[in-house]
Amino acid sequence: MPDLIASDVDGTLLTPLERMSRRTLDVLGRVQGAEVPFVLVSGRPPRWIPPVAAQGDITGYAVCANGAALYDIGSDKVLSVRGLDPVTLHDVADAILTALPGAHLAAERVGDTAHDQSVPQFVAEREFRNPWDGGTPPHDEGESVPVSRASVLGRTAIKLLVSDGGMTSAEMLRAAREVLGNEVDITYSTNAGLLEISAPNVTKASGLAEVAELADIAQRDVIAFGDMPNDVEMLRWAGHGVAMANGHPDVLATADEIAAPNTEDGVAQVLERWF
Repeated sequence: MPDLIASDVDGTLLTPLERMSRRTLDVLGRVQGAEVPFVLVSGRPPRWIPPVAAQGDITGYAVCANGAALYDIGSDKVLSVRGLDPVTLHDVADAILTALPGAHLAAERVGDTAHDQSVPQFVAEREFRNPWDGGTPPHDEGESVPVSRASVLGRTAIKLLVSDGGMTSAEMLRAAREVLGNEVDITYSTNAGLLEISAPNVTKASGLAEVAELADIAQRDVIAFGDMPNDVEMLRWAGHGVAMANGHPDVLATADEIAAPNTEDGVAQVLERWF
């Protein structure tokens, strides 16, 4: 039996309709009954975590923004942040826009709580497109008002987002790494023209390691589930890394095990061995 369970959210724990299935909810109830920590590990910022956690009565830790923020769901507190300062953001943006001249930028920020109103948590250029909503500008969805590039880069961010509707994320990643190397961590969770940039060595693995240390749980006793390139480091780090059958080829190649897809309750099927 694992001593800690970590799961990506979109494409892994949730169905395509962004819900937890009945089977998943049942096994989560048994996990909680056994007092085994269940950790959400997501590219999502803290403000997007509470609706997901509420579905399964999850009240522990969430690793957010690909490892850049650690959030305590039950107390609604952001416990730690590893962000990109404005100087670094400007340097990264200059390099990225040299390699990807048609790209546009957005930034995720965080305050002390998931919905800290003292911090504009998401800011984006007018031309930035959100592939999660079919390329709709986030301003049209009421998530933000358009701001200048200087405003996007002017405050510490937990994640810099780069969109380019004319390229795949994999193509963008290759171009970005040519100019940035390992100066920052670059990944993606959708192949629809969006890069996610974090501070160097900030990954889901680093965030999960922080949780394991807080809980005094050994790396070898952690099981982790994921489906996209931003999950690769986490699956490598965990004692047992499980990829979803619907996952990206890089994730499938990394994992210790391949589970059924999220449409068939793959996470639940694996956890039912113990719970």
